[in-house]
Amino acid sequence: MEDRISKIVIVGGGSAGWLAAGVIAAEHRIDPQAKQPFELVLIESPDVPTIGVGEGTWPSMRSTLQRIGLSETEFLRECDASFKQGTWFRDWQTGNGDTYSHPFTVPIDYADINLAPHWLALTGAPPFADAVTPQTALFADCLAPKQITTPEYAFVVNYAYHLDAGRFADLLRRHCTEKLGVEHVKANVLQVNAAENGDIRSVTTDRSGEIAGDLFIDCTGSKSLLLGEHFGIPFQSKQEYLFNDSALATQVPYAEEDQAIQSCTHSTAQTAGWIWDIGLPTRRGIGHTYSSAHISDDEATAQLLAYIKEIAGDEAAADVTPRKIRFQPGHRREFWHRNCVAIGMSSGFIEPLEASALVMIELAAGMIADQMPPTREIMDIVAQRYNRKFRRHWNQIIEFLKLHYVLSERDDSPYWRDNHATASIPDKLSEQLLLWRYRSPWHQDAEAVDELFPTASYQYILHGMGFRSAPRHTRSHQQDQLQHRASELFQQNAARASQLQQALPGNRELLNKVREFGFQKL
Repeated sequence: MEDRISKIVIVGGGSAGWLAAGVIAAEHRIDPQAKQPFELVLIESPDVPTIGVGEGTWPSMRSTLQRIGLSETEFLRECDASFKQGTWFRDWQTGNGDTYSHPFTVPIDYADINLAPHWLALTGAPPFADAVTPQTALFADCLAPKQITTPEYAFVVNYAYHLDAGRFADLLRRHCTEKLGVEHVKANVLQVNAAENGDIRSVTTDRSGEIAGDLFIDCTGSKSLLLGEHFGIPFQSKQEYLFNDSALATQVPYAEEDQAIQSCTHSTAQTAGWIWDIGLPTRRGIGHTYSSAHISDDEATAQLLAYIKEIAGDEAAADVTPRKIRFQPGHRREFWHRNCVAIGMSSGFIEPLEASALVMIELAAGMIADQMPPTREIMDIVAQRYNRKFRRHWNQIIEFLKLHYVLSERDDSPYWRDNHATASIPDKLSEQLLLWRYRSPWHQDAEAVDELFPTASYQYILHGMGFRSAPRHTRSHQQDQLQHRASELFQQNAARASQLQQALPGNRELLNKVREFGFQKL
């Protein structure tokens, strides 16, 4: 095969570059000492720091870490990581102290019965998530999702991680270069060189000269050096739907060394955005993402400092100097063009609500690894499939995040009022909301096997924020049986929640044991 793909060049490091390198190398077992399908080189600038604020993940990260051969014990120790079981929202519905949860565990017996309509029919029911899953009972007590005797990556309740993004990239770099055969080149790319057919032939660097390749993966962040600058693939802004374009990020120490570690992300709505609060073993990562069209940087900073005072005291707030980050919400028109595919911020970025950034990197790396084109001819077919799938993924992210804003009853600032404007709501989301007025989402709403968000997630957001579907008026024998089954499941869930509260350790307690003893391996 004259057009065989024999060398892959990743331009850019960070979480995007090294996750891509790890997944591809592990899947294709690159071994410098043996015959290998292709070379894999990662070029990383020694002068460009990573943003380092992508600290939230999805449960998919467990499978990704397993896939690349990382020990969970090593990961938790090296990345200052903690367990994340979902997101807890405050002030999103009314702004008056309201709360609800989006846990990672689906409702009890979700494959066989939709509990939402039965919950809606109850009088004086507990919050939806509390009624259908035991996981929210663990949030308030900062409990862990497993025990020290639970093997690596196994769980009692589903979980993901909070992590230090900089330390995560460092661990991935060591693992990829020492165990997966990835060649690491420290250099700055000065020029992108085109081949006669319009592909990228090579890149010219300042320290290692010209580096040629057959497939180039652009992980250069928002600069998008290859896909954006070289190929000129336009960026499509989505700010008409999601207004947030700025962030203030900081780190806050714990008041006490043994202070409890949150087992979920805290998201607290503000007048023109929201504040994230993520607990790691050594610190909390706190930030405010907001719309610069609706609030000034100074006002946004004042809100962030007020939050830090509330949760950590005046002294902690006085020591904070937030780092400002600007971003344009949106994505490239296409993500794989000719022999170049963009991953991470090179392909697009949306506010970190629901922590979608790292999962998009995981999905991208996984699809490239799984469908790695053996030849240049096959690459065009793979690229078309890749672009179709990731356009759908980006649309799903935008619609799902917008759902949080559309459901809000807040009317206390122009930001929230603008979020309710019909023109700011994607057409498909408007259609879904109309449909869900008459029936709660369930399996029939999943249009593909690889939907980005399970239908259970829509239930948690909808019913957590007070959305009500019309009750069913059918009275059949089967319906009576389902109602009886639902009552049993509500009782089982409450009993399970109490059991887990007694059985599971605190987040910090388990992490301390992991550092000392480690998990057993499967």
